[in-house]
Amino acid sequence: MRVLLLIFGILGASIVEARELLVIASPQVPDATISIRQLADIYSLKKTIWKDETQIVPVNREALSDEREKFSEAVFKLSPLELAEYWNRQRFQGKLPPLVQTSDQSVLGFVRSVPGAVGYINADQPPTGVKILLRLP
Repeated sequence: MRVLLLIFGILGASIVEARELLVIASPQVPDATISIRQLADIYSLKKTIWKDETQIVPVNREALSDEREKFSEAVFKLSPLELAEYWNRQRFQGKLPPLVQTSDQSVLGFVRSVPGAVGYINADQPPTGVKILLRLP
């Protein structure tokens, strides 16, 4: 019985880690897709406006979430801790990090309602009322 629980636990962890993330944007965003490079520029505040001149409003998950870790690794090849160090340096230049939401539903609601917003959520269920710009494996 313990062996089965251990195997199930290992398999369960693998399934959770294997989930995709969806990069989503408010319906008003003019872009239909986005590259990982563009996403990195947005989340490091190097790119701040969409091609229609709308302000980009990036939103992150909380620092200790699995989604944030997966996003940070996929987009920046850095851990959330390493990115926190980057933002500590940026604060001295007057730049604030992206906003934070504490659940996929919060991110989805925020992105749906804020023009120019972009965020990421688990790909478990297809979201409604937003654009899907990219899938992160």
